[in-house]
Amino acid sequence: MVERRLIYALLLFVVCAVAFLTVNARGNWEFVLWFRGTKLLGISLVAIAIAVSTVLFQTLTKNRILTPSLMGFDALYALLQTALVFFLGGLGFAQLAPQVSFFTSFFFMMLASLALFGTLLGQSQQARGEDMHRLLLTGIIFGVLFRSVTSFFQRLIDPNDFVVAATSSMASFNSINGDLLLVSSVIMALGLIAAWYLRFDLDVLALGRDAAINLGINYKQRVYVTLVIIASLVSVSTALVGPVAFFGLLVSNLTYHLFPTHRHAILLPAASLLSACVLIGGQTILEQLLNFSTPLSVIVEFLGGVTFLLLILKGRSR
Repeated sequence: MVERRLIYALLLFVVCAVAFLTVNARGNWEFVLWFRGTKLLGISLVAIAIAVSTVLFQTLTKNRILTPSLMGFDALYALLQTALVFFLGGLGFAQLAPQVSFFTSFFFMMLASLALFGTLLGQSQQARGEDMHRLLLTGIIFGVLFRSVTSFFQRLIDPNDFVVAATSSMASFNSINGDLLLVSSVIMALGLIAAWYLRFDLDVLALGRDAAINLGINYKQRVYVTLVIIASLVSVSTALVGPVAFFGLLVSNLTYHLFPTHRHAILLPAASLLSACVLIGGQTILEQLLNFSTPLSVIVEFLGGVTFLLLILKGRSR
């Protein structure tokens, strides 16, 4: 049954992709397909990265209302963008090569992730289940710290530069730089291959620490590798379009509802396809029907926030 639904999701993705490429297309088809195809690839990469990283994170935490944004990735990205504007100025930041901004954001987010994971998970803990709880708490604290430093920088810069910093720190699915897609695809491909290789181990990790160890899984090693995969995927998607806090929550819970299975061999591709369908379909509607009257990120974050509140209220009612 879930395999059949996976095929339906694939067909829906194809329909959304074809509609994105062809609806209201006029003029030179070669240029239109190249222009829209580049944007389609970028949106698909971001959608897959967010969906897979969220499912993996929720598997490790065994909680379906948590997302990788809790680790402070979005706050760190905003801090990096604001710091660049602070030191270079708005004009200097605008003249900065996109590759420099991308690799700066990706490098520091990966560095912070590895430092955090290595420090907390590398210690020998006697108490069971403490590692992940301490990791979440530390990530939340660092997120607050990054936001505070960002606010401090924003108070010091020129008001015109503040507009540049604020704009660059917001998610935008409309300004994906095509020059960054190749390196992003390579990094994402490595992360997705690693996640697919661990798909059966992830099924066991979802049972909890004790069950995974009793079944012969090297728990700490698998958790660390999975967290590195999550960090790489989140870093790529954030560096490409900016932080998107609640979209992963929306897509992951939609996947759990439509694909009621514990098998990550189904959940990972299903979440990727549904995520791509939501972003591509939403962008098509906004571009061709609403003429960009509302940014897609605003709608996505609104729906994700509503989903978060519904999950919280549902949990309290039990």
